[in-house]
Amino acid sequence: MTERHNEATPQRPDGTRVLDAPLVDINLNDFIKIIKEEPTWKDSDKNSITVYKTDGLSVVLIALHRGAELKRHTAAGIITVQVLDGRIRFDTDEGSSEMGQGEMLALHERIPHAVFAMEESVFLLTHAKPKTA
Repeated sequence: MTERHNEATPQRPDGTRVLDAPLVDINLNDFIKIIKEEPTWKDSDKNSITVYKTDGLSVVLIALHRGAELKRHTAAGIITVQVLDGRIRFDTDEGSSEMGQGEMLALHERIPHAVFAMEESVFLLTHAKPKTA
């Protein structure tokens, strides 16, 4: 397999980091610190960073300020949401789930949903991409 890296951007000029390799070590505490020190966190209501990405799976760390919202949307594949810190409300047409640290949910593909931060929160989003025929 070929290692894949991100590329430096104006937001993250410190260079590349491994996104995909046979073994990828991910220190979530380091990534939380990084996204909470960036100008985007200070200037907007959220910030995120992709910590792993391969053909069938991506893992994104998302931080939301209190009152921030991820508007209603759908995902093409199954997702999981695991709250690392804070408290969020996860809304679907079937109902809502209030989640705190250590709680996790799974959602099947193509179900409309939204996320609301009841307090400053950090969660890990895992997205399993659907297999193509």
